[in-house]
Amino acid sequence: LIATILSAQTTDERVNMVTKDLFKKYKKAEDYAKVSLQELQNDIKSVNFYKNKGKFIKECCSIIASQYNGKVPDSMEELIKLPGVSRKTANVVLSNAFRKDEGIVVDTHVMRLSQRLGLTKEKNREKIEQDLMKKFPKEEWFDLANLLIAHGRKICKARNPMCEKCVLKEICQYYKTN
Repeated sequence: LIATILSAQTTDERVNMVTKDLFKKYKKAEDYAKVSLQELQNDIKSVNFYKNKGKFIKECCSIIASQYNGKVPDSMEELIKLPGVSRKTANVVLSNAFRKDEGIVVDTHVMRLSQRLGLTKEKNREKIEQDLMKKFPKEEWFDLANLLIAHGRKICKARNPMCEKCVLKEICQYYKTN
């Protein structure tokens, strides 16, 4: 949950650098809840929006420590009640930590590829998620999101997509019109 909150608008490399030390220093929700906000923010200052993220992490962990016996909730309904936890964040936590597929992670890559491949015309993440959930069986949601994310990072980039190398170009609306 902590790494997922930190990951918004921040590279995976940066999150991994920060969490390496962070997870050594703070072992459980109660540790994050007890530390001063200023110290926590200082510990994560190399990530984008560290002040807001520090606040969300501290508030989240206070609630988890007091209301969930120190355990991260394992349902969409409970996760999205936590400060700073969006549906996307909850989907990441549920699928990766609990192997529960209550939805599809729609990050910037999934959003872009879904539109380019003609899987949706929507621009809103939740509407894109609903479109994808209707088109793919539940048991494929986890792999679908991970494959689209990987493909978006390596081939179907926002700027200068490598369409000639793309294995999906024959079914891609973007390729056909550009």
